[in-house]
Amino acid sequence: MKSVKRLFIFIVIAFAGKSAMAQQDAMYTQYMFNTLAINPAYAGSRNVVSATALYRAQWVGMAGAPRTTTLSIDAPVESKQLGLGLQVFNDRIGIQNTSGFFTSYAYRIRMDKGTLAFGLQAGASQYNADFTSVDLGSDTNPDMAFANNVNKWLVNFGFGMYYNTDKFYIGLSAPQLLNNNFTNFKATGSNAFTGQAIHVFLAAGYVFPLGEDLHLKPSVLFKGVRGAPLEADINASLWFKDIISIGAQYRTEADIAGLVEIQITPQIRMGYSYDRATTSLVQYNSGSHEIMLRYEFGFSKSKVLSPRYF
Repeated sequence: MKSVKRLFIFIVIAFAGKSAMAQQDAMYTQYMFNTLAINPAYAGSRNVVSATALYRAQWVGMAGAPRTTTLSIDAPVESKQLGLGLQVFNDRIGIQNTSGFFTSYAYRIRMDKGTLAFGLQAGASQYNADFTSVDLGSDTNPDMAFANNVNKWLVNFGFGMYYNTDKFYIGLSAPQLLNNNFTNFKATGSNAFTGQAIHVFLAAGYVFPLGEDLHLKPSVLFKGVRGAPLEADINASLWFKDIISIGAQYRTEADIAGLVEIQITPQIRMGYSYDRATTSLVQYNSGSHEIMLRYEFGFSKSKVLSPRYF
């Protein structure tokens, strides 16, 4: 266990030494229910075939506000030594729309108390931007950056590491490693790059038993990308009888959120979150809504299941 933690700390320090472009990857409040979207090493970690759908409507009431939909499925194979996953997504914000898919592969090493997994993912996304629809006013000098629309396919790949036990997990990932350029327009200046930036995610969580029917599950997600400040999502949830969970989250210098999760049946889990901005954006929207639905295959009525918190 100590060697695993040292390995993760070493990699975190290595990434911290690099210059940390604004946040581009889709944002999720319920990241702990949608881990495959940020870490390919998560594939197969639930030890069953698991499918998760998530929809996020951010900053409701603002024109062009982000709308994100993801659908993922993953499963263990080869006696649970390998994990395979597939995710499809659509992310729309303003005049931009990105749709695509990623396939994930995880190699899982069983250890004394948990499992250490190394994951890779590869896929492609179609990026569309309707620049010609932007009203630039009555200025007679045309802006060449808005002269043509963009429709490009972007191929990318990423990696991740994930260690988990029944009560603890920690994961480090960089889902997209290539700096694809969104447009063919050659901008100038020190901050003129218009492409995909590498995002690094570090997530961890633990379950504390507070009684026979009560568990506390705190977790944290750190997000780093060049050109933007380091961001952290810090949350905690209380599980009652392993059926219903109520929690709260704070996203640094951005939002506060409330979360509810219900284990409807052993196979079906549903989650909902509501975010409210803590910045001046709160004056221009009525908050953000996110809903998650998970279905897990392969359970028999006679099988006794231990609760899965991650």
